Amino acid sequence: MGNTAVRRRRAGFAAGIASLAMALGFTAIPADAAPPPQLDYVALGDSYASGHGAVPYTDLKCFVSQKGYPAIADKLRGVQLTANAACSGWTMDLVLANLPVAALEEAEIVTLTVGANDLNSTSLLFACLPAPTSDECIAERKRVTDMLTDGSFATELVHLVTTIHAIAPDAKIVLTGYPLPLDPSHPLAAEVNSLAGALNAVIAGVANFTNAQFDDVQYVDVTGAFAGHGVGSADPWINFNPENLRDPANFHPTGEGYRHGYFASLVSQDAFVLR
Repeated sequence: MGNTAVRRRRAGFAAGIASLAMALGFTAIPADAAPPPQLDYVALGDSYASGHGAVPYTDLKCFVSQKGYPAIADKLRGVQLTANAACSGWTMDLVLANLPVAALEEAEIVTLTVGANDLNSTSLLFACLPAPTSDECIAERKRVTDMLTDGSFATELVHLVTTIHAIAPDAKIVLTGYPLPLDPSHPLAAEVNSLAGALNAVIAGVANFTNAQFDDVQYVDVTGAFAGHGVGSADPWINFNPENLRDPANFHPTGEGYRHGYFASLVSQDAFVLR
């Protein structure tokens, strides 16, 4: 146990230095510098973890992109992505059913982005974008709100995090939130963004709850990084094709969104630094 703690502290320090160097733009590494201890990293989740929205894809079934944040993190010095078990359309149950057990057993960092599909958020958007005052839209907003407030969503996410921790007891588990999809100028921003914010609040609450139990669970907020880059902004980092509301890439980050929104948030909030 003592050796593990020392190894994790050293790895955390090295990853912190690597993150700082990247942020400052330092790329040169002295020839005689020892490589930092390697952090084995596993990514889990839905389309926001697979990189859906940032073409081209290396896996058309799950819409896995090399521009997704797990692939970008794999290029950090001292971090190695050993498994990217993320797939577009996955719910918490599907993530649970497809956990890469062997990789998790050796993992030191695990990221998890999941929850939007459990709420069937696309159904909400399809109902509300063309007719925000319709009975269908009102019913969809109530359905999502009820799921977030009755405790069922949080209970299922706690179960998923607890299961991951049981397989990877020495890993730091990082839960990410979602960006607020619409620019504040958009006529539906208040309704849609408030529901995304409520989803993030539940995910953050689960991270805090499980961290109190395991002492190594973290929530990473991406809304600040995406501010000013929602759909309808001058520089959107979220895809939206108004000619096809059912475009599968709609409301998923662009390559810029994954790099400057998700990855930048993970690095700035020390997600790849062990405690």
